[in-house]
Amino acid sequence: MSASASVTARRLAAGALAAGALVSVAALPASAAGHARPQHPKVEISAVQYDSPGRDDRSNRSLNKEWVELTNTTRNGVDLDGWTLEDESGHTYTFDDYRLAGRATVRIHTGEGRDTRTDLYQDRRNYVWNNDRDTATLRNDHGRFIDDESWGRDHDRDHRGDARRRA
Repeated sequence: MSASASVTARRLAAGALAAGALVSVAALPASAAGHARPQHPKVEISAVQYDSPGRDDRSNRSLNKEWVELTNTTRNGVDLDGWTLEDESGHTYTFDDYRLAGRATVRIHTGEGRDTRTDLYQDRRNYVWNNDRDTATLRNDHGRFIDDESWGRDHDRDHRGDARRRA
């Protein structure tokens, strides 16, 4: 075999291998291709108690009966540092150095209190969530929309004023 025939044979073999590799990649099932992508954490507003039970007397006890719950629906913890929870009027709570464990829920109360793993406090002396209609909006530390929950005129609610996410 001449040198030029040998080079041509190697080029043909290399081309065939490259073509075979392309065909095998294209033939991968969608589930295998998607499996390599990292799954982004999913945190959602799971419940809102916007009308604190009893008289709205602005006591700390009454303020803390107004709350929003967030649930991490994944197995992995999510760092909420810098995330925000905001109402339609612009009242904003910013999470500071808080990590929500996997499959865990945290309740964010309006009034004053001592933060724990399951309860955080906005340390406000006035109500945040309007009883007649409002929207709680959750954004990540880059300001990107994560989730919201609305209630009022055009939204479902039960007799206690407890808006719950529809399944």
